[in-house]
Amino acid sequence: MLSLMNNKSSKTTHNELSYSIDRNSIKAIAVDMIIGAIDTSNAAIEWVMSEILTHPRVARKLQQELMSVIGGERMVAETDLVKLEYLEMVIKETLRIHPVAPLLIPHESMEDIVIDGYFIPKNSRILVNSWAMGRDPSIWFDNVREFLPERFINGHVDIRGRDFQLIPFGSGRRGCPGMHLGLTNIQLVVAQLMHCFDWELPNEMKPNELDMSEKFGLSLPRAKHLLAIPTYRL
Repeated sequence: MLSLMNNKSSKTTHNELSYSIDRNSIKAIAVDMIIGAIDTSNAAIEWVMSEILTHPRVARKLQQELMSVIGGERMVAETDLVKLEYLEMVIKETLRIHPVAPLLIPHESMEDIVIDGYFIPKNSRILVNSWAMGRDPSIWFDNVREFLPERFINGHVDIRGRDFQLIPFGSGRRGCPGMHLGLTNIQLVVAQLMHCFDWELPNEMKPNELDMSEKFGLSLPRAKHLLAIPTYRL
């Protein structure tokens, strides 16, 4: 962006218009990126907590890990996240079932291509359905609809775009620019919520009674916001 701002020329060497950008545009782009990160991170955190509340076994196992690694005398720090292996599994499994960007960022074909027998002409708009990929039984087997963090127990599936079966942040140059910050934010918030509090659903609601409907759009938040009751545990 700084190089574009400093570009005073209106034409390139090929007599084509070049792009320039001013300071106000840079500020607007930065604000858009921050707001976008807040929206998607909030949706992801809400889905993680929803799945934890509907699976008490997962909640107990996660809290056991937190007490084992952190103890009860201090808060979770960012440096602790690399030690919280089960937390990472829980977040991976949540983003598999509930990707916050179900169609990722739009792509465009640069030339005529054929993918799996389908002809895609040049300049076609291409959307990657990460929601369907996360629920494909040919990848995740017959228990594809079951929330099972242990499916990632061997840790070989990378969530940052190296393994195409799980790409909630996209991959390559069109991947999410705030991926690392967003993932750290999700991990840290969920870890602190589960470390500091016990949680229960209101009005004696049973875990299987919680509405898990999605609100489809550019992002994929819950149709209804999660309501849960915390009890301080440290």
